[in-house]
Amino acid sequence: IIMFVIMIPNIIASIKCKDIFENKYGNKAIIALEQVGRFSSFVLMVINIPGLCFGYFFDLGEVIYISVNAALCILYCLCWVILRKKSSVMKSLSLSVLPSVIFIFSGIITLNIPLMVMSVIFAFSHITISYKNATL
Repeated sequence: IIMFVIMIPNIIASIKCKDIFENKYGNKAIIALEQVGRFSSFVLMVINIPGLCFGYFFDLGEVIYISVNAALCILYCLCWVILRKKSSVMKSLSLSVLPSVIFIFSGIITLNIPLMVMSVIFAFSHITISYKNATL
């Protein structure tokens, strides 16, 4: 559900404006890392690898997981709505940091080692590309 919610504004934006996700930053290594991190994080949010995922490590872990991720998803969608007509570093960073935090938080709270690793790779590369695209 989390993946679906954060994809909705992206899909709507890409339908309304075909070149909204144009990548001006040409570092192929960072772009490749972003794609690997993104799709791995998507998959690892759904699939747990036995022996590398240890589940919630405290009582009410699932409640906190759902509550925090719901709040982050709502904030992400609000940023899309509020900043939709702007082209700024603020918009780029907001829309790259929030999904990064969702992935990292999800990996940590569920003790999902592969998700933690891939979400950090995604965060580094996605935030870098978003920032560079906003400033070029």
